[in-house]
Amino acid sequence: MEIAHSLGVESTSTMLMGTGETNAERIEHLRMIRDVQDRTGGFRAFIPYTYQPENNHLKGRTQATIFEYLRMIAIARLFMDNVAHIQGSWLTTGKEIGQLSLHYGADDLGSIMLEENVVSSAGAKHRSNRMEIIDLIRKAGRVPAQRSTTYEHLVVHDDPALDPVDDRVVSHFSSTAIEGGTAHPELKLLAPN
Repeated sequence: MEIAHSLGVESTSTMLMGTGETNAERIEHLRMIRDVQDRTGGFRAFIPYTYQPENNHLKGRTQATIFEYLRMIAIARLFMDNVAHIQGSWLTTGKEIGQLSLHYGADDLGSIMLEENVVSSAGAKHRSNRMEIIDLIRKAGRVPAQRSTTYEHLVVHDDPALDPVDDRVVSHFSSTAIEGGTAHPELKLLAPN
């Protein structure tokens, strides 16, 4: 990742939790991401997600608890102050835990995907749509916003009366949760096409 960043390619950083790693190994993983970020500034976000036990050689051996997951979100927000965004993984933990992650330090709930084969083939069965994710974010006391992969706001849903009224998704829908609408004023708001 450090080489990619030095070539101008930004990325996200991730951590799969619940494969039998120790808390010390989890902290070391965070430290390594933080150190690379200090040197390059190339990580846009950190995304911890939980191991799904189906269709792989580790089947059923271990799994991170919801409490461990939420604790990781909170620790990441505090420890990785050099990474702008922390994403809650509703796809692996469920919508309610994704929503709760917004209170533990996450400011992003990822996307509604047209096709997702990786974690679903490993057992993640959580699905959602645009209206549901907007509602989850709003009920968490945040302002939902559609974003690009570079975290530029494309649409800010600051007025519930103007929310979408159908669950059709034309393309990928990524969302950030803006506390009071100003949690990340450094992000550029793009006019809709």
